[in-house]
Amino acid sequence: MLIGLVGKPNTGKSTFYNASTLASVPVASYPFTTIEPNIGVAHVRRKCVCEEFGVEDNPKNSYCVEGDRFIPFRLVDTAGLVPGAWEGRGLGNRFLDKISRADALIHLVDASGATDLEGNLIPPGTHDPLEDVTFLEDELARWFEGIISKYWTKTAKKVEMLKRPLAASLHETLSGLNFSLKQLRDTVESIDKDPYKPGRWKKNDLLTLARTLLRVARPIIIGANKVDMVQAEENIERIRETGDVVFPVSAVSELALRKAAERKLIHYLPGDSDFAVSAPGDLSEEQVRGLKRLRERVLTRFGGTGVQQILNHAVFKALDYIVVYPVSDVDSLADTQRNVLPDAYLLPEGSKVIDLAGEIHSEIAAKIIYAIDARSRRRLSPSHKLKDNDIIQIVSAAGPV
Repeated sequence: MLIGLVGKPNTGKSTFYNASTLASVPVASYPFTTIEPNIGVAHVRRKCVCEEFGVEDNPKNSYCVEGDRFIPFRLVDTAGLVPGAWEGRGLGNRFLDKISRADALIHLVDASGATDLEGNLIPPGTHDPLEDVTFLEDELARWFEGIISKYWTKTAKKVEMLKRPLAASLHETLSGLNFSLKQLRDTVESIDKDPYKPGRWKKNDLLTLARTLLRVARPIIIGANKVDMVQAEENIERIRETGDVVFPVSAVSELALRKAAERKLIHYLPGDSDFAVSAPGDLSEEQVRGLKRLRERVLTRFGGTGVQQILNHAVFKALDYIVVYPVSDVDSLADTQRNVLPDAYLLPEGSKVIDLAGEIHSEIAAKIIYAIDARSRRRLSPSHKLKDNDIIQIVSAAGPV
């Protein structure tokens, strides 16, 4: 799974990326600070099953703090997109190609209105962030339309001469963009055009196809960033009126809190609605004032910085993923090295036991016999549909999992 971080320059994407991954990428107040895509590891936060079973876990692929499991996924940060990116303006072609493969997109908008459409700094409140929302969706749609148009004649001939379904032909044509056959079927079925006569479709029809495909297959969540600035709150409500999913975000506050927690100056976990000062005597007067201001302007008003909240929404709501815990023994809930609840896997809703086995190792999946549910102790077939928070022991001829 890959989540893409998009937006125009100077909206705080690199700060958001740094806060989410605790990486260090260049952050500056000028366009195109990010030249190469940055792919890092962020985490979703979920209540761990360790408390339900009364065990102390030993995570390997994730980490657990105070009963909350933080599970990794990939996050990509790209250069800011400007109007005309789909035609190659700025660094558009390079980065649209990268983010077009993402499963979902977080669109970071400067809710304070302190950057123009090109990403140049202007006085706060002088730009309408609603323009940014519509501009980016248009850029992405036109990028997809360009790819579809490039191969449309060939696609149309396959459909009309070979009597192939349009969705199947598009699935083959767009194979590098990670669209599922179901997503393409849903897109084609929702358009009021004859899918058996694509040769008659016009250019505007292809743009409609691209826009619909974007809505179906690439959910976009709006991160209204810079809510620590007074001009932002009114704009957040205006963006919400469009019907888009919007989260108030202060990436700079999240980064400050995570850095302070890393230095053990405060106790704070990503997604918390507040923090506790660990050692008041170790804070300077400036740090005390800064933390107080952050609490008043962001945490108290919005219930958090929004960073962890939007990451969780992208994975669990927009993409509808579940968490599954594979173990080697349902009695001890451990692996062969006696690590208790060692791994937590993120899988799409509807995944089966065989899919979990494939995530662990292809040979495990190829030689799977059955699985065991740790709660019910029932034997499960490889085609059994998994549920959120399942704990599963897989029995395979390839050996212990």
